[in-house]
Amino acid sequence: MVSKPDFLGGSGQDHFRPELRVESPEGELHLRFYIPSNQEFALLATGIREVIELSPDRITPIPNASPLLLGTLNLRGRVIWVADLGQFLGEATALNTDRAEISVIAIEEQDTIVGLAVEEIGGMDWLDVQNLKAPTHVPDAMAPFLRGEWLIDPKKTQCLRLLDQTAILRSARWAG
Repeated sequence: MVSKPDFLGGSGQDHFRPELRVESPEGELHLRFYIPSNQEFALLATGIREVIELSPDRITPIPNASPLLLGTLNLRGRVIWVADLGQFLGEATALNTDRAEISVIAIEEQDTIVGLAVEEIGGMDWLDVQNLKAPTHVPDAMAPFLRGEWLIDPKKTQCLRLLDQTAILRSARWAG
């Protein structure tokens, strides 16, 4: 059995308090990542179709589209929208697309797939959802997309926020 998947180049577990991690598949597997403002988030692995690192020129810009949309991407023969997740969550700092590779998390529910461009992938961890707390000090634009948060460092009030991929996919923000 795999207890700590490490296919994304590092477990990234050294800064977590022990009670957040579960060493067996009894917890839930999550993908950790960062947006440009250096906030750390997680998504439940079961809703992720794939994580890719790609050249920015593989994302085709769409004129007159919403500013949070970077464009479209051909993902294994299927054209999907790619959004700047930080901008989607209401952050002022836009993703820097002037670099060699961009990390995109393709999330899926039923027949809907959207690519979320993020600053950096942190890794995969089994996290104990029983220690998930209600989110605190959250901007109004971000609140509808959070399921909760884990407090990583109480002294620095650093937290890992769990996103609700269903709320993201069903959001009315895609229409605007």
